[in-house]
Amino acid sequence: MDFAPSARTLELQAELQDFLDTWVIPNEGTHAAQVEASGERHFEPAIMHELKVEARRRGLWNLFLPRSEHHDHGAGLTNLEYAPLAEIMGRSPVLAPEATNCAAPDTGNMEVLAEFGTPDQQQEWLLPLLDGEIRSCFAMTEPAVASSDASNIQSSIVRDGDEYVINGTKWWSSGASRDRCKVAIFMGVTDPDAEPYRRQSMVLVPFDTPGVEVVRDLPVYGHYDGNGGHPEVRYTDVRVPASNILKGEGEGFAIAQARLGPGRIHHCMRAIGMAERAFDLMCERTIAREAFGKPLARQGVIQDWIAESRVRIEQARLLVLKTAWLMDTVGNRGARVEVSAIKVAAPRTAEWVIDKAIQAHGGAGFTNDTPLALLWAHARTMRVFDGPDEVHKMSLARRELKRYLPDGARA
Repeated sequence: MDFAPSARTLELQAELQDFLDTWVIPNEGTHAAQVEASGERHFEPAIMHELKVEARRRGLWNLFLPRSEHHDHGAGLTNLEYAPLAEIMGRSPVLAPEATNCAAPDTGNMEVLAEFGTPDQQQEWLLPLLDGEIRSCFAMTEPAVASSDASNIQSSIVRDGDEYVINGTKWWSSGASRDRCKVAIFMGVTDPDAEPYRRQSMVLVPFDTPGVEVVRDLPVYGHYDGNGGHPEVRYTDVRVPASNILKGEGEGFAIAQARLGPGRIHHCMRAIGMAERAFDLMCERTIAREAFGKPLARQGVIQDWIAESRVRIEQARLLVLKTAWLMDTVGNRGARVEVSAIKVAAPRTAEWVIDKAIQAHGGAGFTNDTPLALLWAHARTMRVFDGPDEVHKMSLARRELKRYLPDGARA
């Protein structure tokens, strides 16, 4: 295994870090102030446009998308090359990913369209997404069922002549409250009598189609995300052309697995970036503040937090880099154990480090004077989205136990 960054990655790392230090982080307050002044929760402030222009000027655009036999879009980086860049973006998870057109759920949706979309679908939706002209959402999770098991999905996609009729309610459709969200990738049941993981399909739903209704925004720990939110969306007798199907009927679960593999690496590396920023803030704070006659940094318990944080961050980073390397060399299936492992380890690491940084800041850690409260909320939600910890542990344990069982036996 060789995790050494390529020459191109080193060049992009330096450029991206400079962009973060000189443009993104100094403008976090500007972004928040412009949104607040607008009086609109999902207002896109002028500073975001400026950040995007600067990112494109620097060549920091669509870095997430590797080229494949199906397309030649994107920067053409491998998972291992992109991973350190995702970590840098994680230091400012609200601004940096969107400024570089590397924000979820658009990244996963662009990957799906690039790999499985028809030429017409790519022309209509992929190219505007790659250019940053529009946004999209991913409609999979449902409020009425445990969506961690995709076979539970109840929303229906019924063929009616040259159209599909869609009914169902989704939530946590990130980005769907923004006016620029123009299309959803919707997952629903096309054949309820098929085997469990062949029942579902995915279809493209233009967001201005009659019957699509954003019901409400969902807060995360009392905070409403202004980046299009995470709303509940109702689909009532929504009709789309049959040509909007992705790949074919019964392919929904396979597409979801293909979509989530690289995305989990992106999320986990951003989590490490979040942990690193919290670590910096913790160290700076404990050196500057005194209690009981000496700097906090000289208190034994604080030193233990700092040492333990460094150990945990390094362990998590190496595991994610190994997973990225495996994704590049043996593919999604060959990296399944590691993908499950990082999805547990990286958010847990970030949550632990951020929590200690909050503790070191005392009352200030709960306010918006630092990014720590927002970072903690994001790290905590990561333990649920893209599969909860418990599902990944179950999957990991079954794969490990299988090596000790007779052929054909199930754990």
